[in-house]
Amino acid sequence: MTNYSLRLAHLYGNLLNTYGDNGNILMLNYVAKQLGIALEMEVVSIHEPFDAERYQLVFFGGGQDYEQMIVSKDIQAKKEALTSYIENDGVMLAICGGYQLLGHYYIGADGEKIAGIGALNHYTLSQDNHRFIGDIVIHNDAFNETYYGFENHNGRTFLGDGEKPLGTIIQGNGNNGEDQSEGVIYRNVFGSYFHGPLLARNPILAERLLKTALVKKYGEKALNDLPTLSHPTPQATSN
Repeated sequence: MTNYSLRLAHLYGNLLNTYGDNGNILMLNYVAKQLGIALEMEVVSIHEPFDAERYQLVFFGGGQDYEQMIVSKDIQAKKEALTSYIENDGVMLAICGGYQLLGHYYIGADGEKIAGIGALNHYTLSQDNHRFIGDIVIHNDAFNETYYGFENHNGRTFLGDGEKPLGTIIQGNGNNGEDQSEGVIYRNVFGSYFHGPLLARNPILAERLLKTALVKKYGEKALNDLPTLSHPTPQATSN
């Protein structure tokens, strides 16, 4: 066993916890144990500062409109620290509402423009009486990995300069139903609309997040001490 440890901040974990996305943290913990990494999790919620130097991993999930409105106001006080964390190559996984709030803004279901923190260069529009719902499959060319999941979102997100998609659509709608993109990668930030949760069906991505955070903290040599994991190939869900 190794002596490596990582500390994870769960942003607004007591408010943004719909669609079972907290399972991403369970999966990170499971894969961390397989790798011999001790993973410590702390919730950072409203009226609490975010310490960019304290954490090596951040998870930012989504929630209902009411909770996301509360978060959108509180997170402005964390904007500088979160942007610093991101620009210093901190590792983050952001799902749905969390993904949207990292961008410039999103349009709520009632048409209200809700401010994000602009740490990432995307924005999100809403749809009238329509949602993207169903199984989704994407491929990431850079990693040569295919990810499987389920999407359920009203938002239509458009990436900006400096951002790349998490993957290209094979099946489903993705970010906006137009440009065949799903999710985002910016530096070491990974964002997605995959619910279910994302990492439960794609443990190879959980391993990637953990190893990226480990290298950031300890250097490349740390990878030599880790075991080689074998992940089953996810299967697409039949319609």
